[in-house]
Amino acid sequence: MNTMPPLARGKRESAPTAAPLPDDSDRPLMKQVRGAIRVRHFSRRTEDAYTRWIRRFIRFSGMRHPRELGAEDVERFLTSLAEDRGVAASTQNQALSALLFLYGEVLRVDLPWMHEIVRAKRPLRLPVVLTRSEVERVLKELPDPARLASHLMYGAGLRLLECLRLRVKDLDFERSTLVIREGKGARDRRTVLPMSLAAPLRNHLVTVQAQHDVDLERGAGHVELPTALAKKFPNASRDWKWQWVFPATRTYRHRESGEHRRHHLHETVVQRAVTAAGRAAHLEKRVTCHTFRHSFATHLLEDGYDIRTVQELLGHRDVRTTMIYTHVLNRGPGAVKSPADRLAPFESKE
Repeated sequence: MNTMPPLARGKRESAPTAAPLPDDSDRPLMKQVRGAIRVRHFSRRTEDAYTRWIRRFIRFSGMRHPRELGAEDVERFLTSLAEDRGVAASTQNQALSALLFLYGEVLRVDLPWMHEIVRAKRPLRLPVVLTRSEVERVLKELPDPARLASHLMYGAGLRLLECLRLRVKDLDFERSTLVIREGKGARDRRTVLPMSLAAPLRNHLVTVQAQHDVDLERGAGHVELPTALAKKFPNASRDWKWQWVFPATRTYRHRESGEHRRHHLHETVVQRAVTAAGRAAHLEKRVTCHTFRHSFATHLLEDGYDIRTVQELLGHRDVRTTMIYTHVLNRGPGAVKSPADRLAPFESKE
């Protein structure tokens, strides 16, 4: 069970002393939170996570306004997550980040105790890695289009949403590269496009383009565009190069613009298919979409590629994150010859 790291002991404040209220203080709190997040161009997932944690904190504190709460309330909430809910250290730290954002960036309250809270230490976990034959077994059990998406995640080292958010213009068949836009940390990068997938991807895009042409004839064919591109290029949302490589099967009507759009394939479609394929392949390992990314990195290192190259392809900011894959290489413990193997063959006395 996780334990909540204690706050630095000393003089406690029962309630924070509020700084002068911002100009938008008369707006509902959650609208202020969403506005502050969008001004900083945080991802939609970060916005959803932060607002969810802030709501949970307010409910946990008896529906009192955060200005009326202090260090003890934050500590009780985080301790409850660890001891009562048994959340992981990363989840506990995400909740803390949301509350620090609430007080520091939204309420503009300078709280001395904010800098004294110790984050939970995340344990080092070795990733689950499939062998090359296990990857093939899982891929054979997958239906399309989840099979093609999974093959691409393994062949290019993509995260699930990086794969599903690929647009037609991000595929460079001539140079055998993929461009990942706004990956984790809002960073762009290039990675390898497997040559073996060039033909299957081209055939897949023929089907997608035919579907897009039908949407255009129906007055639909729009997709969501990043940031303010929709205003700068009003017709870009129907342009072929901006379409998703893996589109959803259904369209929807965008509430604000009234456009009939097609979203990319929902992540749960691929997640469920990969989980089922792992069971059908009779693997004893837990297989997820991210397992393909772990396997990509490990297999590159096994093939002799240097760790800096792998770091760049994965989009890791720190090489220490990539170093985790050196712990699961075949030339590690699995390649060591045990001294027991030099003894006489084992014979049971039963």
